[in-house]
Amino acid sequence: MNKDYDVLVAGGGAAGLSAALVLLRARRTVVVVDAGRPRNVPAAHLHGFLSRDGLPPGELLAVGRAEVAGYGGTLLDDTVVGVEPGFSVRLASAPALRARRILVATGLRDELPDIPGVRERWGRDLLHCPYCHGWEVRDRPLGVLGGSAEAVQHALLVRQWSPDVILFPHTDAVGQEQRERLGARGIRILEGSVSQLVVDNDQLHAVELADGTVVPRTAVFVRPRFVPNADLLTGLGCEVDAHGWVVHDPVGRTSVAGVWVAGNAADPRAQVISAAGQGSAAAIALNADLVEEDVERALADHRAGHAASAPAHPTSPR
Repeated sequence: MNKDYDVLVAGGGAAGLSAALVLLRARRTVVVVDAGRPRNVPAAHLHGFLSRDGLPPGELLAVGRAEVAGYGGTLLDDTVVGVEPGFSVRLASAPALRARRILVATGLRDELPDIPGVRERWGRDLLHCPYCHGWEVRDRPLGVLGGSAEAVQHALLVRQWSPDVILFPHTDAVGQEQRERLGARGIRILEGSVSQLVVDNDQLHAVELADGTVVPRTAVFVRPRFVPNADLLTGLGCEVDAHGWVVHDPVGRTSVAGVWVAGNAADPRAQVISAAGQGSAAAIALNADLVEEDVERALADHRAGHAASAPAHPTSPR
């Protein structure tokens, strides 16, 4: 296996594979290293992706991997454990690789409320994004689980898909102005901490409060805390903002030369289709950066060769 590449892509989701495809078509050598833990693995289908609406997430990745392999890309089922300046890339279970550029597309992780049933139902009938899953639960009895500062706004958004929405503030306090806004949209508020999600026959049936109140709901939305998988980026010294997200320009260029970022590792709100677009945009800009380096190297070689082949000046006559 070739151990030296133009670009190493860390993360083989929509952003990473899209970037790899564009780079390979630009005749770059590319290796994609993926740990096999996509964020959307609990979901049965992805939505809002033109021409691929309703496709199981795993099938999209399988098609993408086949396309990358078809252009000669290298796919490694492994984990990047460290990147040294230069770039020397250490893997968990394979020899180190070298690359001229690094694109990090390792996504993010969702931190969920510590309530029984939440983790088990995540991506099934405990949902986050109404744009991804709202259509499938439209007009049903829906709940919105508190525990984050954005819960009220999330409930107002979810109301677009159903007239029957209940906000369970859980441990949150709901201000008077917020109550008025919720009430104006017909969104009910049920105070009290949530003790569990009630599941029967592998389906969510209700939300149970600590006082024993059981409220029938067929789906519940929650706004998790988004945490970027940014260890590789911070380990390389990339600048981060006040919330821990890596600072980057519109095409994914970070503060460290040669290091780029795309997808949910850069943008917590990116859906599958927009993450793929970010990967494509980063790849085009990244290839332009490589072209500039190639030109500078060729120019230096050209000048060195020209100087070596030039005839020596004759000695001036005395």
